[in-house]
Amino acid sequence: MKNNYNFLVSGISEEIYDLTLKHLAQQYVQGATFCYNFERKEDVLNISLEFEINDEFVGLKCDFYDDYESKSIIKNKNRKELKRIVSKEIVKLFNKIFNYEAPWGVLTGIRPTKLFHMLYNQYRDIETVRNILKDDYLVTLPSINILESIFKTQIEAIPDVYNLNNDEVSIYIGIPFCPTKCAYCTFPAYQIKKNDSRMESFLDMLFKEIDLVFDVLIKKGKEVTTIYLGGGTPTSLSAIDLEKVLQKIYSKINSNKLREITVEAGRPDTIDIEKLEVLKKYNVNRISVNPQSFNNNTLRAIGRIHSVEETIDKYYLSRDYIDTINMDMIVGLPGETKIDIENTLENFGNLIPDNITVHALSFKRASHMTKNRTKYPVATGNEAEEMLDITKKWMKDNDYIPYYLYRQKNILANMENIGYSKKGHINLYNIIIMEEVQTIIGIGCGASSKIITKDNKIHNVLNPKDPVSYSNYTEQIDKKLNIMLEYL
Repeated sequence: MKNNYNFLVSGISEEIYDLTLKHLAQQYVQGATFCYNFERKEDVLNISLEFEINDEFVGLKCDFYDDYESKSIIKNKNRKELKRIVSKEIVKLFNKIFNYEAPWGVLTGIRPTKLFHMLYNQYRDIETVRNILKDDYLVTLPSINILESIFKTQIEAIPDVYNLNNDEVSIYIGIPFCPTKCAYCTFPAYQIKKNDSRMESFLDMLFKEIDLVFDVLIKKGKEVTTIYLGGGTPTSLSAIDLEKVLQKIYSKINSNKLREITVEAGRPDTIDIEKLEVLKKYNVNRISVNPQSFNNNTLRAIGRIHSVEETIDKYYLSRDYIDTINMDMIVGLPGETKIDIENTLENFGNLIPDNITVHALSFKRASHMTKNRTKYPVATGNEAEEMLDITKKWMKDNDYIPYYLYRQKNILANMENIGYSKKGHINLYNIIIMEEVQTIIGIGCGASSKIITKDNKIHNVLNPKDPVSYSNYTEQIDKKLNIMLEYL
């Protein structure tokens, strides 16, 4: 069978369905094309997809099989429901053509666990939710099982999860500086040595924005549930500047109501005793010390200037100051094999971090790695799936519980990212942001605010991504403040 596929589509709108079809196809094959003008291409396998949509059902015929014909009943004829049913027909067909059952069925979004929560709130019965995911969304049994497990863990970790948005918000602080930029990264992250002269103006604007945001929060009677300092790498700041930021935040909040504060210290080369003492002084509960890999050659290839040895040293140094430490790993990094994954897991077994976040490599459009794919050979889809399966088994065998999950577009082998935790160390902010159960106010460079209304509509407001634009951030902030005043 030819490796390239051209699907000749009729009966549905290109404008409405093309992106959905392409995202679904990525679960099975890379580079498939969809044509809506019956244009057959040379040197590829041309397959016709003939849709029929009426008031009762969505039907699909396909010439790949002589007699292939399938139908799904329409329950509610609206655009969202039609898109789900068209997607269902495509997944049923592609599962057969490619002899592969897509783990997430018709779900192409980032937050599958959020759907589990929504369905549970509607039906209040786990078995009903499971059946809907299986029958209506074609999610496989292993994927349903992990969603149910994560759902139950989240409810146990935050018993009032569905009431968090009543009188409280969470806060994200964006610090856009790093020692270097990793090859796979597209976050707002600017080399701190090259931007040292901009630090004063950045902090001035950050403190001004904190004042303005908290003026509104106080006016609306909102307390703060969790705070997350990310970026970038906040510990790229000096100990003095890091303390200024934390001091400013604590001057605004009721610390008795605060459940958690996290600071990303993901680059081990940014951690020292002075900064750890600052973090402990301000009761920081959780930090990340991220190896990504325990292979020095890999670290150099992806642009990280710390070593494996430094990661281990800084982890042990941090243990004396911080209650919960997370460590990230990435499955599918350039040149890595199952042996490297097993080596990373062996190191985790020696260190025993409280949280481990397993990311599948994502080819983000603007990253250096994506722009230079030929320089970064990575594992095949099957190899990557085997690697991820190794991590899942290891986590289970070593008593790590999955507590949040999300997916990304253009992720290697259409896999997922999973956060694991030892019992008693679950990060509340990660649950809040992934399941979108509470308003999060983003402050700082590159920060995103998600303001959730009482009827669960979400207003997204983005801050400027670079330090220069952020330092001149005056007019746009009024938009965010006005939305906060209206909907909080």
